[in-house]
Amino acid sequence: MSLEALRARARSWRTWHFVPAASDRMLARAASLEADALILDLEDSVAPADKPAARDRARAWLSATSVRAARVVRVNPASTPWNEDDVAMAGAHADVVLAPKVESARDLAALDERIEAAERAAGRPSRSVGVAAIATETPRAVFRLEEIADGPRLVALTWGAEDLSAALGARATRDDGGAYLEVFRLARSLALLAAASAGIAAVDGVFTALDDDEGLRGEAHAAAAMGFTGKLTIHPRQIPVVNAAFGPDARAVAEARELVAAYEAHAATGRGAFAFRGEMVDAPHLARARALLARAEGGERA
Repeated sequence: MSLEALRARARSWRTWHFVPAASDRMLARAASLEADALILDLEDSVAPADKPAARDRARAWLSATSVRAARVVRVNPASTPWNEDDVAMAGAHADVVLAPKVESARDLAALDERIEAAERAAGRPSRSVGVAAIATETPRAVFRLEEIADGPRLVALTWGAEDLSAALGARATRDDGGAYLEVFRLARSLALLAAASAGIAAVDGVFTALDDDEGLRGEAHAAAAMGFTGKLTIHPRQIPVVNAAFGPDARAVAEARELVAAYEAHAATGRGAFAFRGEMVDAPHLARARALLARAEGGERA
């Protein structure tokens, strides 16, 4: 698959689900999950002493397991001793490398070279592996989101509050009502804008309250309404909630098709704005309708 085709496909992935690569039980369960992208995690969920073994487990799983979902590997940061071997394995077997602690386009350029070498060694086509970046984990990265989003191989951009909060010395990421505090809302919005400006998937961060389905549902619906294309999940019970929030419902798709047909009929008479269901609509409404249809059709093909 070409990088452009992979970028288009990534925009249809609703759930990006973390699977700890150190857990045989969770790896065995992963193939049955309804996530659109499965992220084999070599970073935060794996203790330092277990990282080589987790990488071997991930390699074996990727080599032997056939899944509908996209196969993503979160590697360890470039500053760690595990990164080189992680990238070599992921570049040989995965669809996408999820890179943490990205602070600049230079980080992505170095990653691009390592993936290129892995593709060549494995006999894979050049630039067939995409990159997703976690790009708000340090204050420096937040100020460089635009350049990061334009980095080589990038198919998706996501954000995270936990590492950023540690870097800031923050006492919390959310207020007493569960809403993000202002600085984290800012990072989230900037990540969305950067991804949209680059035409890549914008993936919302994790929701850590595992027993709060209503809170997850509200946050996922709000993210989809803002323009995020999907969301990270950390427990299987979160997957159907997020899939439902990001999947366009049949009524919305039918209305979008009706609007596009009406627009084309009016455009044939030279009119760019017209009344549709009691409201004036024009080019921005058409763009939203076409984007919704593209997502619906992409989800059906993925």
